[in-house]
Amino acid sequence: MRIKVLSSGSKREICTVSTEAVQTVGQFKKEFYRQNPKYSVERQRFSIIGADSKPIILGDDSKTLASYNLKLDDTLYFKDLGPQISWTAVFLAEYAGPLLIYPLFYYFSTQIYGYQFEKSYVQQFSHGTMPLFNLFKNCTYYWGCTVMVSYFVNHSLYTAPAAMNVYLGLVLFAIGESMNLVCHLQLRNLRPAGSTARAIPKGGLFEFVSCPNYTMEILSWIGFSIMTQTLTAYIFTILGAVQMYVWAVAKHRKYRKDFDGQNGRLQYPRSRKIIVPFLL
Repeated sequence: MRIKVLSSGSKREICTVSTEAVQTVGQFKKEFYRQNPKYSVERQRFSIIGADSKPIILGDDSKTLASYNLKLDDTLYFKDLGPQISWTAVFLAEYAGPLLIYPLFYYFSTQIYGYQFEKSYVQQFSHGTMPLFNLFKNCTYYWGCTVMVSYFVNHSLYTAPAAMNVYLGLVLFAIGESMNLVCHLQLRNLRPAGSTARAIPKGGLFEFVSCPNYTMEILSWIGFSIMTQTLTAYIFTILGAVQMYVWAVAKHRKYRKDFDGQNGRLQYPRSRKIIVPFLL
């Protein structure tokens, strides 16, 4: 069987792949990469046009091509996902910044705030993965917010909040981080190692919202903001909450689409909210 591959955007023919030695989507990607070395397996996404004229993404590398009803001379549409970066590298890059930036403000406050005074009153200025691009976006967020928060927390004019605020914030932060870990463990245990099969999360906070890990992370940063009591900490929390809400909406819709109760599929709980129990 031979399958024609077209660009999903321009509909230009890229190549034709023989599937005589190909069984799974993952094997097909490797064969496509052999013919097109500039597209690594990680940046490939293939889809077919379903009976309802909507694209069906071949998202599970372990599934066979036959399971997607591919036939002789069928056409697949290829989308280049762009340069990719491993999640290990992503987390190292994102969180190395805050770990290095905060100590600068703590140990070198005299030099930093002295320079800030000079810039404000002395000098004159004329002008005021994952895809790889997301790494730059995320690092800008994490590193930038670290600078904002650490600058004010370590400033000589900073006034520490009352002890009660610190204790309250610490409790909320500890609860949020602990429950966030529990949610991630529940998600990890949903599927066997090496599988990409999706299942409906159940138990604990998943009975109320689709993305309780985001709910608990937001709670953690609310606690952090209460502990530090700086406007920049609240800005960091609000920005993060908005982004996590956007992600949560997408995940919620995906769950409802994948588990629509039709053709033997499970029905996703209709009462389950997105990110805030009983409300949102």
